[in-house]
Amino acid sequence: MDLRLHTNCKLLLSAFKSGKLGQTVMPEDANPGFKANEQELRIAYFTLPMALNYQRDSYKLWQAALKTFNDPETKFVFDIKEVSKSTEAKVRKALLKYKVALQPNKHINTWRTIAKTINDNWGSFEKFIDSTNNDFLKLKQTVKVDYKKGFPYLSGPKIFNYWSFILSTYGKVKLKNRDQIEIAPDTHITQCSIKLGVITQKEATDLSRDQISERWRELLKDSGIDPIDMHPPLWFWSRNGFLYELENKLN
Repeated sequence: MDLRLHTNCKLLLSAFKSGKLGQTVMPEDANPGFKANEQELRIAYFTLPMALNYQRDSYKLWQAALKTFNDPETKFVFDIKEVSKSTEAKVRKALLKYKVALQPNKHINTWRTIAKTINDNWGSFEKFIDSTNNDFLKLKQTVKVDYKKGFPYLSGPKIFNYWSFILSTYGKVKLKNRDQIEIAPDTHITQCSIKLGVITQKEATDLSRDQISERWRELLKDSGIDPIDMHPPLWFWSRNGFLYELENKLN
């Protein structure tokens, strides 16, 4: 058990929640603020744009998603039944209007494929989640294995874990086995991993992303912290230049 790491992680989580890490507005904070009876729409909103979040500015993506949602002419793209029966041209025009989609063919195909996969197999996002018994491990099996081709990009290792995190926080989906959601070691997480002593500078190059994720899981065992919950504070800590100094010194 790495008590120093546990303490530092708790300090970072606290600093994130209290605003001590600097700018900590999440990209996904650009959302309509759904009511309790809008769960279907909520899940759709936090799922479909996520599948287009590849090598682009996440803040611009979610700002575009919010504009698309708020426009009566384009809001239909968040309704899987409407998307399923609409022409490709109609969906393309709606997704390009505020630049939710940047690629006029691939992005539109990705969006339509996921909408049709959900609609044709479960009828709604809520029934889709119900079919997994709200279990992250069953969700993982369904998206990454059983229906992998039906969830382009969303079934990828990095985005799947982050989407599951967003689904369980912003999407208000109470997932069982949430502690099994892997932290996604992008550039910021990797730099934090080095700074916190989770990995060495050499290991940052030698280890795979899966191995780094597993290292985090091992070291956070019995800490009471789900690995994925460290993603936001670590991401902002690095993104803001490590301006926040830990009281529990690393060296």
